[in-house]
Amino acid sequence: MTESSPKLSPEAAALLELRGMGALADKMGFELLELSAERSVATMPVLGNTQPLGYVHGGAYVVLAESLGSFSANVWAHTLGKVAVGIEVNASHSRSATEGTVTATCKAVQLGRSLTIHEIVCVDDQERRLSTIRITNFLKDKS
Repeated sequence: MTESSPKLSPEAAALLELRGMGALADKMGFELLELSAERSVATMPVLGNTQPLGYVHGGAYVVLAESLGSFSANVWAHTLGKVAVGIEVNASHSRSATEGTVTATCKAVQLGRSLTIHEIVCVDDQERRLSTIRITNFLKDKS
């Protein structure tokens, strides 16, 4: 994560303090800029997240998006005394980056009592859409 302070909802701040973003997010260089159940933003460097041809690996977009969508879903679930677990993710890659930074913006489509749906759009430094990802999370009782 970043040394500057991200914009966090109170629920997100509590959950982030409790769980953190995880080792994979750290390893991939994610920088969290904003986090709430409704909207989240993070960046990822291209460097270190490419496939052999030098393009950002499609799986890297999915990891970034699934991390944001799942964490946003867990912020919502936390307010209900539940936890969110991913049950479906899909991605459509429309172009790729070879340098710079990827920015992912996650927006809630549905925040329900048993399911959440988030759409995540990844763009490059020129604001060109790279990938569109949707994630559905099931909200279950804490065990």
